[in-house]
Amino acid sequence: MNVDEPLPIEVTRGNRIESAHAVDVCVSDALGNVILRRGDWDKEIYARSSAKPLQALPLIESGAAAAMNLDDERIALACASHSGEPAHTERVNRWLGDIGLGEPSLECGAHRPKDEVTADAMVASGEPWTRLHNNCSGKHTGFLSTAVHLGDDPLGYLKEPHPVQQRITQAMSELCDADLSATGRGEDGCGIPVIGIPLGALARGAAQMADPRAFPPSRAAACGRIVASMARHPYLVAGRDRVDTALMGALKGVATKTGAEGVHVAIVPWRKLGIALKARCGTQRAADAAVLWALRQLDVIGDSEAKALADWIEQPINNTLGHTAGVVRAGT
Repeated sequence: MNVDEPLPIEVTRGNRIESAHAVDVCVSDALGNVILRRGDWDKEIYARSSAKPLQALPLIESGAAAAMNLDDERIALACASHSGEPAHTERVNRWLGDIGLGEPSLECGAHRPKDEVTADAMVASGEPWTRLHNNCSGKHTGFLSTAVHLGDDPLGYLKEPHPVQQRITQAMSELCDADLSATGRGEDGCGIPVIGIPLGALARGAAQMADPRAFPPSRAAACGRIVASMARHPYLVAGRDRVDTALMGALKGVATKTGAEGVHVAIVPWRKLGIALKARCGTQRAADAAVLWALRQLDVIGDSEAKALADWIEQPINNTLGHTAGVVRAGT
């Protein structure tokens, strides 16, 4: 199905569609063949945190992961946009200690934990949030691990000229088969560079992680390790009541990753396909509904999985009385 119009995501209330979002969706194989498309598959976007699985490649390919005996939990955290729960921050803190660094070495800023239960408990106790609570602290610890292993100066690792970022840009260019030298540039929420990339190229990069046979064995193994680590530890990639936790928990072997401003990527090894999508309005609820739609179109979500994911396929809109007043769902 290749349709020029974007996928509509409907927001209902009662028996009416109250509002709608538009989402561009691209499904690609590892050769760059577009298997399914809605909207503009060639538009340049910022992948934001959906690129984290690709950004983790140098951590493994550099030899840092092997030299530091990083387990699958730490690889998953390197790909995470975690919720700042103790399960996340305590693990990141131990990892920093194991490489001879600490929370001050993280160059991302501190912010309130995404998990409201954790945040409320910290407010009640007077505990301040730190850089460990930044949803990207696992990714940054992965960057620092690569720098330490290769003898790079860890200071300034989030600047584009730093070797850490240069390796990431090269890996993404190769994986997505895209020249990213002259695309858009910006700064992400955690301070690292964001690089413009066509949506279809991002989908191909996800597909090459799903089907890395075209790469040398070392890269193919790195892709497989990242996908498997995410799939085994979805809670560490996201957290409580998060769509990626639910999806990877229900769809064994599939890796999914949200990104800010309505971006989402899914890696489906057994179908050898990659999905990339972007809500034009940048809304999370639209991207969440769209990735469920795409996975259902590909029959990755079957009837039994659909039951387990029913509240994500049609996200309930509840009012203050606890009544379900409407849903967020994919249109046609």
